[in-house]
This record gives sequence, C-alpha cells and structure tokens, in this order.
Amino acid sequence: MTEKMTAAKALVKCLELENVSTVFGYPGAAICPFYDELTHSQTEHILVRHEANAGHAASGMARITGRAAVCCATSGPGAVNLITAIATAYMDSIPIVAITGQVCTDQIGKDVFQEADITGAAEPFVKHSYLIKDAQSLPETVKKAFHIASTGRPGPVLLDIPFDVLLEEIRFSGAADYAKLPEIRGYKPNTAGNKLQIKRVIEAIQEAEKPLICAGGGLFNRYAFTLMREIAERADIPVVNTMMGISSIPGEHPLSYGMIGMHGKPIANRAINECDLLILLGARVNDRAVLALNQRELKVIHVDIDPAEIGKNLPATIPVVGDIYTVLEQITELLPEKKHTEWNKYLRDNAESPPVNPQYQPQISEKTINPKNFIKILNRLMPDDTVIVSDVGQNQIWTANNISLGESGRFMTTGGMGTMGYSVPAAIGVKKAEPLREVIAICGDGSFQMQMMELATAVQHNINVKIIIMVNNRLGMVRELQTNRYSDNLTAVFLDGSPDFIKLAAAYGINGDYLTDEKNADKALITLLASKKPYVLQVSVDERAVSLI
Repeated sequence: MTEKMTAAKALVKCLELENVSTVFGYPGAAICPFYDELTHSQTEHILVRHEANAGHAASGMARITGRAAVCCATSGPGAVNLITAIATAYMDSIPIVAITGQVCTDQIGKDVFQEADITGAAEPFVKHSYLIKDAQSLPETVKKAFHIASTGRPGPVLLDIPFDVLLEEIRFSGAADYAKLPEIRGYKPNTAGNKLQIKRVIEAIQEAEKPLICAGGGLFNRYAFTLMREIAERADIPVVNTMMGISSIPGEHPLSYGMIGMHGKPIANRAINECDLLILLGARVNDRAVLALNQRELKVIHVDIDPAEIGKNLPATIPVVGDIYTVLEQITELLPEKKHTEWNKYLRDNAESPPVNPQYQPQISEKTINPKNFIKILNRLMPDDTVIVSDVGQNQIWTANNISLGESGRFMTTGGMGTMGYSVPAAIGVKKAEPLREVIAICGDGSFQMQMMELATAVQHNINVKIIIMVNNRLGMVRELQTNRYSDNLTAVFLDGSPDFIKLAAAYGINGDYLTDEKNADKALITLLASKKPYVLQVSVDERAVSLI
C-alpha cells in the first residue's frame, strides 16, 4: 500500500530493502534528516572518526560479503573527505554506495556554507553519480545505484541529496515497487563469454607446454577463485597472482608460486617471463605487474568484465569479456584433464632461489625483528580463516610476500590507489560483517598515524580487530627509494615525535604489547590472537630494513 513519507524515511526503507545491515558515517547538518530516520531502523550506524574511514570501512565490508556496502557524510568538507575512499574503491573495483548530504536546492551554486560540488569533484572516481533534486525519484535512484555498483565491473556510486529533498514528502509503497529491477538505458554488462572465444581458450590451454594463470582481484567476485583452483588442478597449470589476487589460491598449494611484479617473488616473475601461455583472470596487469614481462611473443588469454581493461596494458591474443564466474563455469564445462609435469618441476626446482642483489639482505639490529620471519610466525599461529588487511608501504610488501593463507583465509589491501590509512577502518568493516573470524590489520607507524583515531570506533562499537604496527620511525618505502635512487639523501621521512603506540592504545582502553625480540614473537602473537577485545602489537623493525627481505 502506498503511503506518504519523507524522502529521508524512504531512503532508510530502501537501504532495508537492500538488506543493508550497517552504515558507516559521520553526521552533519545537511544529512541530519537521514540520521533522524535511521534511528527508527534496524540498520545500524557505525560512527567513524573521519569520513574517509567510513568509505574504507564500507570497502572492507563489501569485499568480505560480496555485496555493496554503504557510507555517508554531510555536505561540503564531509563529502570532500570521502573522495579518497571513493577513489580507492574505484581503483580496486569495490562496490560501495556513498550517500552525501547537500545544501538546499535553491542554494546550490551560490557558495553557501558547506557547499561543495561533490558530484563534479568525485566524477573521475565513480561508476556513476546522482544529484537527486526530484524527491519522488529517490527510491528508483537508490535501486539503480545499488544495481550499478554491484554489476558489471563493481565500483562506487555516489548519491548526493539536498537537505530540502530529504524533508520533502513522497509516495512510496516500499517492497512492491522497489523489487522491480530498474531499466537503465545503455547499461547492460556482458555476463557470459563468447562461445567461440571460450573454444579458443580451451584449444590454447591444450596446445600450451608452459601455461600460467595470473590470478587477480576480480576472482573474489562471486567466489570465482574456487573455479580458478579447479581449472588449475584439472589442467595442472601453475598460478601466480597480482597483489590484489593474494589468497585466491592457498599459499601452500603445490601450484601456487606467489606474487608477480616489481615487489614480487623471483620465481613468480621467472614463471611469467618463461611461460608460453598467460591466462589473466580478473587482473588489470597495471604497471607494478607488467614490469615482470619481457618483450617477446606470448599468447595471452585475458578474461575481464570490463572490455576497456582488456589489452590496455598487455595485448590480448584471446580476449574474453564477461562475468569472471560465468566465464570460468563455461571453461570448466569443456576443459579436459592434462599434465604439465616438466613445467611444474622446473618451477619447483627454482622456487627457492634467493634474490642475488646484496641490498636485499635483511638489516637486523639489536632489539628489532626480521619482518619476514615475523609474518611466517603469524602464518603458523593464526586460524585458517583469518582475514589479513594490509596497509601500504614496506609492511604491505613484507606481508604480501610472506603471508600464506589457507583455503578459507583472505588477504586484503589497496592495490590500485595504494592508499595509506586503509587497513584499520577496512578491518573494522570486515570484522563487523564477520564477527566470528579473526581479523588483523597490519600497518606501519606512518600509515597508522593516518588512522589511529579509529581505535575509538573499535572501542565504541565493540569491534574486536587486532592491529600490528611495524615501527621503524621512518616512512620506510620512501626512505628505501631515497636510499636507492637519490644517493641516500634522506628527507621528510623521519617520524620523530610519534607517540608510544601502546600507551596511546591504553588511553583508548585497549591492551597491547611491544615486540623487540624474535624469541618472544610466539608468545606475543598468542596473546594477541587470544584477546576477545581490540589489541595492538607494536613490532620494532630495523630502520634500514628493505622491502624485499
């Protein structure tokens, strides 16, 4: 039955109909009508301490659930603060719906208090955006936003809603009308791969002597990595991964050879340089990955939902446009078993060859920990279904190259934008969605200070994330770059003045500990994992340690 209600109330009902359990946000005057209605809803609001972190938390929730998650902010600076998180989600193809308040419609364009053209400012970083001026169109627009964010190549959609529009009364019947799938002219993403191209894929795999799968982040859509594993095992194909594709195959799987690219494993880059067939699955092969490829003749199969990505960074011999899960289903239906014994033996025999560059030897001074060994100890102790959320910098590379998650474990990071300050709020989003799983954020002392205010969010909302901070009193990756390329002319990389992070955690009521001796690593990590509340572990790392150790 159609009833009259404010657009703000209709917006809340739309979120309920989308099964949105949680909204991450920060209120302000322009979005207060929405917040007022949200108090009458079963949808929970998580108050973050910075708007960008609302977007990162929504990103974490979306990645672990596979559904679009929601963040919100008020007009002006609140909305502008969301842009970093929106851009991060866009580059990593994460489905989020960002809701922002806006000044009244008759004030738009007059530079009034807290006005910002957020749809214009965010335009390069969204799949689509809507400035809703017609209150009656709001339910249909919300439905479209979730549909666009979640289908095709996932990504962020922005809803900017003026204050007066939120207060306007509309007629809305709820579920009856909302259930109708919107017809969006010109937006019909391909799902199934072309049958002729699928046949060519099968033939290419059968003919190849040294095939290689490159697993990207797209494989997490609809759990398509399960089909990728089946294909790899059936045809005995080795697997390397991009950074975003880590945990798409267990680290200890006999066909897994680790991460490619400028920060990748030598054996992974060797495999990609010597294969005769490269099968790219849900990977954009950006500049940090394609550096591993020699200029040579190479047959390339590229499967991606976004036709614009196929061939953009690497020419594709057999392009396949379609939903990754659907395309892999088509391949598994036709793919016969095959063995590549010699190729796999060759890779296994060379897998342990260490880097030859002496600068990669670890720097371990007194009262510091080898981060490579530390991550391996964490591997041994953590539960199989642990979610690791890595930040950006040296900590990201140490974790990416040494974490070895099992069948049900998950690794997350920001690979496209490389946004510092991502890990803690994203981990909060993951833990909120999966409260029974162990969720650990790993960051550096530089990146932690971009997000440490979210300790309050974890405490206030009883979100029991664990946080590991690699402390070397440096912006480590930039320090390493200045050492290697700028004659060790170090500038603006010293983090003098940083707080004692364990005392800081204690100020929030969070327990923690210091780790300065590898002999105590087991005990420290067992304590962290046993905690039923948020916990911070500060790990001392040598200030001259390099990323590839």
